[in-house]
Amino acid sequence: QVQLVESGGGSVQAGGSLRLSCAASGVLFSSYTMDWFRQAPGLEREFVAGITRSGGSSRYADSVKGRFTISRDNAKNTVHLQMNSLKPEDTAAYYCAAAWGSGSVITRADMMNYWGKGTLVTVSV
Repeated sequence: QVQLVESGGGSVQAGGSLRLSCAASGVLFSSYTMDWFRQAPGLEREFVAGITRSGGSSRYADSVKGRFTISRDNAKNTVHLQMNSLKPEDTAAYYCAAAWGSGSVITRADMMNYWGKGTLVTVSV
């Protein structure tokens, strides 16, 4: 059974940092492109960052470029999202997602195969 479990969410003041983690089980982790998406209340789920199977390439939404960094550890079946210089508009539920077999980063939510249940990030002024 495939499981993606996010952790590391919480409340932080604007300008602060958080590090999200996603632990995968039940999959051959290195075969999956891994992404982070987020969804704020009343808005659609949006792509945040993605990383290829080997970790050799990553891609970011324009809104987080230069502030967020995605990384993965295939030996530990984990993917991380380091979030710096957080802004109130980063407030959302953050979801880890996996896509099998792609050689490049996928940014479309409907193309992801597996999802975690999310972790909430709240950034206050």
